Amino acid sequence: MMRYLTILLSLLWAVSCSSGNGIRNGLSIVEKGFGTAQEQISRQLATLGDGHSGFPRSLKDGELYCTSMTDWTEGFFPGCLWYLYGHTGDREWKDAASVWTGCLEPMKKYTGDHDVGLLTMSSFGNAFRLTGEQRYAGVLIEAAGSLSGRYSETTGCIRSWNYKKSWSGEEWFFPVTISSLANLELLYFASEATGNPEYARIADSHALMTARNHLREDGSCCQVVDYDGNTGKVLAKGSNTGFSDSSVWARGQAWAIYGFTMAYRESGRKEFLAAAEKAASYWLSSPSLPSDGIPYWDFCAGLEDYVPHWNYDPLKYPEVPRDASAAAIAASAFLELSGFSRDGGRYFKAGEHILETLSSPEYLAGPGENGGFILKHSVGDMTRDEDVDAPLVYADYYYLEALTRYELLKQKS
Repeated sequence: MMRYLTILLSLLWAVSCSSGNGIRNGLSIVEKGFGTAQEQISRQLATLGDGHSGFPRSLKDGELYCTSMTDWTEGFFPGCLWYLYGHTGDREWKDAASVWTGCLEPMKKYTGDHDVGLLTMSSFGNAFRLTGEQRYAGVLIEAAGSLSGRYSETTGCIRSWNYKKSWSGEEWFFPVTISSLANLELLYFASEATGNPEYARIADSHALMTARNHLREDGSCCQVVDYDGNTGKVLAKGSNTGFSDSSVWARGQAWAIYGFTMAYRESGRKEFLAAAEKAASYWLSSPSLPSDGIPYWDFCAGLEDYVPHWNYDPLKYPEVPRDASAAAIAASAFLELSGFSRDGGRYFKAGEHILETLSSPEYLAGPGENGGFILKHSVGDMTRDEDVDAPLVYADYYYLEALTRYELLKQKS
């Protein structure tokens, strides 16, 4: 993570492909997005207090819905606060971010699933990036030890969940989900911070196995690969959140682009860059991608060739919902990938296009609406009818991350 700015700035040739109008419009997008974020998140802070009442995730029945520390989304709210501090330099955002980040310190010992990486890097990772305070690095290193304990030499992967069943009721023994790629940044950070190559070795192994077994020939990815923990054999491939086992869940595809790009940034291994480009090309060439750049929650939802593996009610959802959270993750990934790929101009424009749409009234919340969240129209888990066409804290986080990357690229072009 800490090498991100240096590497990205050295690979800015792709940005020169954008137009002069894009520069003017781009800066206005950044200011509009961060202006909305400041107003909205100020309202949330006034409602939430000091962080001990739970971490905001979404809205339920019009009310702010918060979770405890052991979900997977808690780091994103303090992460949003850190991005606001990084953009504005205002001490009030730093103070709030410090308080909310500190509440999560017990999670450095969490071994219940793989998401300790996302949880701590979005909070403590951004805290260390912006302050350089070693106490934050210490938390991350301890969390990396917790995450690496879930690694298996037999499978070459980090186990995502301890227990899970597929929609057909079949037990998954050693499930690995595509979003696990994003957790690897914690291990790369710890390897650099400690000088211990073991953390990076585990991250490389997991990313290699994910590229081998999650990516399909056409560049799409399945969500879950289940391994035999005793032999390392692939037992099944399926989905926990997508439309069907063979469909393309949009947020999962975004995680693939994001995670492989990050793995390439940290390792320099060309196979990770190739995997990121393959996943990105599927996204951009899919006939199911709407012209505004915001995907449906699953690229295959509603297509006749795909039969849902769950009790989908087309009468309840006559229009397939869009997923702004998937778009925000993809936008951030495309912008970073633009600095590494020979096709960088295409990826930069894709990220820019998504940000333009997300910053429009269709997706950007108006003052005081949307429960204080920044973006509208995300999908958490369609298969369980959770957070459908709703705001989500991780959509806001990756939107701010994408704006931050975009502004940096524009300023240096």
